[in-house]
Amino acid sequence: MTDDVLHLSGERILALLDPDRAIRSQRAAFTALGEGTAELPGKIMHPSRHDDSVVFSHVARLSADTGPVAKFGSVNPGNAAAGLPTVHAVINALDPVTGRLAAVLDGTAVTTLRTAAASALAFDVLATADSGELGLLGAGTQALAHARAVARVRPLRSVRIWSPTPDRRARAARVLAAELGLPVKAVDTAHEAVTGLPMVAVCTLSRTPVLHGAWLTPGCTVVSVGSFEPTRSEVDAETVRRAAAVVVDDPDTARDQAGPVVTALRDRMLATEDLIPLGGVVTGRREARRSTDDIVLHLSVGVGVQDAAAAWAVIDAARGREPRR
Repeated sequence: MTDDVLHLSGERILALLDPDRAIRSQRAAFTALGEGTAELPGKIMHPSRHDDSVVFSHVARLSADTGPVAKFGSVNPGNAAAGLPTVHAVINALDPVTGRLAAVLDGTAVTTLRTAAASALAFDVLATADSGELGLLGAGTQALAHARAVARVRPLRSVRIWSPTPDRRARAARVLAAELGLPVKAVDTAHEAVTGLPMVAVCTLSRTPVLHGAWLTPGCTVVSVGSFEPTRSEVDAETVRRAAAVVVDDPDTARDQAGPVVTALRDRMLATEDLIPLGGVVTGRREARRSTDDIVLHLSVGVGVQDAAAAWAVIDAARGREPRR
């Protein structure tokens, strides 16, 4: 390891990767996926036999001028009760020419920002143009990051937020109202949080559904980020059934890891060819929403090229380089 290796802390990453830069990085990631230029080996997700944690590891390369990136970390659902992030990770980025270590990044900060930014991108390309109200299921780090990111792609007029813990949802509502300068209401039920709204973000680690498709209004766009392994399904089968389009990060990854997709394929509610890659929508190669009344569902488990794009956006910013388009 040489002295010119960048060591980027979570605090530094939060300062360098503002929401707009983060969203641009995810547009680059999914454009590369849609065009078939990204390198995306298979992702490892391994549930512990000892507790509810999950260890994960994935590598990817965004482009010829950005080097390979590897992320290693774990998901620890019990952290939420202690007020800690549920995801902890470290990211290594290699030089694109020599392969030498170029940077070591706090993977927790990168994961939080790139996940919310990718969801904002999904809302941008999937939601109706006049969508201005957001329902949040979950009141943790990701839920707050999602509200901040979505506010960059849609002119939000109001937010409703629910979590099973009254104090957490009330605190989250106060924080978002102060930051975003708009009405944010903490509500008592998940049903109340989403009914009648055009955008819903589900940011939980629930193994059983917290969102029921019967609650959704025509035209709603749902983004779910918590069903990242086969045993987790934070949205129910009715949500999948009512969706005119099911959009995923990567069909091969979703087929094996996204809980609602695994179930829908098993029950023959979906076929693999029904899964629409977000990169295809971003590049215009695929169509998702065909009507303003369509319910559109985006199920994200996260893929390595998202980390590669975000990591290099941070590295470029630290080196004073212009953002990649």
